[in-house]
Amino acid sequence: MPLPASRTAPGAPPRARLLVRLLAVLAVVLGTALAAPAPQARAAVTLTRVTDFGTNPGALTMYVHRPATLPAHPPVVVALHGCTQSAQVYADNSGLPQLADQDGFLLVLAETSAANNPSGCFNWFQSGDNRRGQGEALSVRQMVSHAVTAYGADPRRVYVTGLSAGGAMTAVMLATYPDVFSAGAVVAGLPYDCTRDNSPYTCMNPGVDLSPADWAQRVRDASPSYTGPWPRTAIWYGDQDTTVVPRNATELRDQWTALHGLSQTPTRTSSIGPDATRQDQYLAADGTVAVEVDRVPGIGHGTPVDPGTGSEQCGSTGAPYFLDSICSSRWIARFFGLDTTGPGGPGDPGPGDPGDGGTAACWTASNYAQVQAGRATTSGGSTYAKGSGQNMGLYNTFVTHTLKESPTGYFTLADAGCP
Repeated sequence: MPLPASRTAPGAPPRARLLVRLLAVLAVVLGTALAAPAPQARAAVTLTRVTDFGTNPGALTMYVHRPATLPAHPPVVVALHGCTQSAQVYADNSGLPQLADQDGFLLVLAETSAANNPSGCFNWFQSGDNRRGQGEALSVRQMVSHAVTAYGADPRRVYVTGLSAGGAMTAVMLATYPDVFSAGAVVAGLPYDCTRDNSPYTCMNPGVDLSPADWAQRVRDASPSYTGPWPRTAIWYGDQDTTVVPRNATELRDQWTALHGLSQTPTRTSSIGPDATRQDQYLAADGTVAVEVDRVPGIGHGTPVDPGTGSEQCGSTGAPYFLDSICSSRWIARFFGLDTTGPGGPGDPGPGDPGDGGTAACWTASNYAQVQAGRATTSGGSTYAKGSGQNMGLYNTFVTHTLKESPTGYFTLADAGCP
């Protein structure tokens, strides 16, 4: 993400104006250097522009990718691009439209402009845009409202993800509208409200170290009357990122684990994907994964993708900031509970599959069989329900549980009975 451009009031001191000009020049230099010729991208994803989604105080543009076969009351995933990018670039390279087609969710892409920010960044660092009820945050909220009313989407299954400035804006949306978003995935982003007493450049690099309690309070201050559950949060970053340094992932973890009342020590750690990404998960008392941190080795600043046609692959490196490593969008969809690929997905619906509008699907089987069917995963000798992450006990053929699937691809324990 190039450094975010700033605006200085006409009456600002000369030194402040000079600093802003120098930073703006640096942003242009970085943007030019990072926008070098890239491999040819695949055919452009078809997006539909929506012009009447609300008052739009943040002057954003709304695009929608609607799968050809969309189930009734689909989930919604909002995607927020990074600096120097566009909604089209993000759609063409992130792999999210492919997953929307496979998993049956409505993809909403918000886009900012040079009129809002000369570097094409979402204004995650400006108080006029990162507070509830105003600016860009309200514009994104209005896009969700439109998706629910115009497409019949499920307001209980709304998610948000984004890269860099879009990742920072993802944290803004989770903090300012916890009543709207069930979960979010911050990719190479920053903790909410870091710029309350720091410049955006300091927040990005070297980062700001606050206590978990202090970070959590900044989110509570964004929604002081909110008393419901906090959104589940996934945090993705490259361990070689020098633009938004890895410290920000640690501070994001501190912010969201503290909100959920959890320790900053992971409940479990595993290795995922072809590049051995380290995945730390922080489980709530009911076994759900409340916070997840995914450290991608050997990459810098960008969205991790894994081009190809394999079931675990997605995305393209046809534009800057899309880095060949792991299909992060696939894992993010799983974290949201939307991924239905593999055994136990659409090819193995079972009775009353929620994807066909019936009642929730249920399976009773040993932990070994649940894992083999793709309804659960195993780590460290234990078994965990796919999607919810609930602990099912030892991975063997002797322990038996009933799993309920609702929504599609999201499994929870239902030993007490499954309608």
